[in-house]
Amino acid sequence: MAKGVKPRVKVPKSAAAGDVITIKTLINHKMESGQRKDKQGNRIPRSIIHRFNCDFNGQNVIDITLEPAISTNPYIQFKAKVPESGEFVFTWYDDDGSVYEARKSITVG
Repeated sequence: MAKGVKPRVKVPKSAAAGDVITIKTLINHKMESGQRKDKQGNRIPRSIIHRFNCDFNGQNVIDITLEPAISTNPYIQFKAKVPESGEFVFTWYDDDGSVYEARKSITVG
């Protein structure tokens, strides 16, 4: 598991039924290609975020496959239509097997 990984998500706290909202995500992640070496000459293991997905109340909103050239601290912004109050679940998948998750709720009224 990479050290210092912190997912951050910005979702409006409320919206009207059927509104299209903008969601912003950023995950602090160093990204290691697996080709660099440490001071002792040992390879630093590969650790790259390769997939991101978001679900709302159990329904998939977005599922992205990220390529190895993705930047450090990947930022993803997208829009989603919210028909009802609920919870967004954001998941990032790392090449090293780690899974990072964040959750945000929204109230529709």
